[in-house]
Order: sequence, then structure tokens, then C-alpha cells
Amino acid sequence: MLRQVAEGVWVHASEFVQSNAIAVQGRAGVLLIDPGVTGSEIDCLANDLRELGQPVVAGFSTHPDWDHLLWHARLGEAPRYGTARCAATIRDLLSDAGTKDRIAAHLLETEIAGQVPLDLLGLITGLPAETAQIPWDGPGVRIIEHQAHAPGHAALLIEERGVLVAGDMLSDVLIPMLDLDGTANPIEDYLTALRLLEGVAGGVDVVVPGHGSVGASDQVQARIEQDRAYVLALRNGQAPADPRLGPSAKPGWEWVSDVHEGQLQRLTQRNDRDETPR
Repeated sequence: MLRQVAEGVWVHASEFVQSNAIAVQGRAGVLLIDPGVTGSEIDCLANDLRELGQPVVAGFSTHPDWDHLLWHARLGEAPRYGTARCAATIRDLLSDAGTKDRIAAHLLETEIAGQVPLDLLGLITGLPAETAQIPWDGPGVRIIEHQAHAPGHAALLIEERGVLVAGDMLSDVLIPMLDLDGTANPIEDYLTALRLLEGVAGGVDVVVPGHGSVGASDQVQARIEQDRAYVLALRNGQAPADPRLGPSAKPGWEWVSDVHEGQLQRLTQRNDRDETPR
């Protein structure tokens, strides 16, 4: 069900890891960001938009993770965009004919096995490098590209509405997840991304993470600081004092502690490898 979070901005939350799809009203229809996740949920989203009289006129994927690359025929054939690096990454993945099968196999381990439409996965057009705004007939949507979490990740700032679409950052339930495969310095890349978001935070009234609860203006800076504290703890070899981990984690999200332990282990291995004399 669509929920209005600002003038002309709605959020549709999936039951699967609280994934958020965002619709932004333009002159002739909506910009749809990261729609998902199951077929029935996307059907619900399409129905809600039809009842609002809002066809989809453009789409955008914030980054090249499968759950942010979904689409369905009921959403129409509007152009779908991402950053140039995001589009190149998914194009390379889809050049391997086994990619969708591997995603489907991964989903067999979840409660949404067999329910995710993969036919139109990742069919996005990369915007030219350094593109500052999404090309569509609606309120200006600023692209804030960075290299935290995934290649070509973009946060989106809907300045006229005071809304920051954060992609897979600034979550109240997920810790920062570093790109430990695609970047030489994942910690510094993440800290750089947080500084970029902090630079626009003063004009933000609503923050929408890729997963988790929508936050009000008083939570924007707090979430940035919480993410920064976690990343700095990793960099400094300290145990994060993070409410998203351990006994204080939200019920049902206890597995986030496993994500943390996995990141910690891989960072330790990277550091040991870098310090090994050659």
C-alpha cells in the first residue's frame, strides 16, 4: 500500500527486509524508484498508482543489487535509468546467462522463493557520467553518486519536496554494508559517501532508506552519524556500539549481526594480506 511521506512522494514497503519503493509525482505521471519485491507486491503498487491516476513515466535503480533492479510489465515501458557505472555493472552481470538462475537459487533460501519477477531485471539505461539530474518531466531529482555499498550507487535528492532517497544507506535496521569486492578502499569510500549526504542533510525533511523505516528531519543527521560511527569502529578495530547489532537489534533482524561478523572477518583478512611482505 502506498503511503504519502511528502507532497507528491509516496513509499510502498515490501514485507521482504522492509524494502522501499518510491513514487514521485511529475506532470504526466510518476518517477518510480527501486520497485519491488514480489510479484504480488508490485501488482499492489501498480494498482495503487492506477487508482491515483498516475502512470509510470520513468524509473530509476539506485544501485546494481538484484532487489533494486526489478520491474514488471504492469508498470509499463517507461525508460529506466541508473548511473553509468551502475548500468555497466548490471550489464556485465547479465552477460552471464546464469545470473538470473543464481539469483533464483539464492531466493530459494528465503520466504519469497519463486515469487520475484526476474524477466525484466536490470534493463536500465546508464545516464552519461556526471549527470546531475534525472531526465524527466517532474520536480528536480538530484543524483548524488558515490562508491559506498555498490558500484555507481546513487542517492537521490528531491529538493522541492525535501526528500532524500538514500538507497542502501541510512537505515534504522541495517548496518552499513561495504563493497568489499569492488573497491580498493571500502571504508574510505563509505565515509566519503556519508560526507556527501551530510552536505545536503540540512534541507532534508524526510529520508527514505532502501530498507527500514522512513525517517523524519530529526533522524537524518542522526542516521548519518550512526552509520559513520559504525564504519569508524571497523576502521579502528573497535567493537561497534550499534543498536542495530546484538540484543538491541529489532526483532527479526538478528541476522544483521552475522553480516557484521562477516564484514569484520573479511576486513581483517584484507588487512593481513596488505601487511604481508612481498
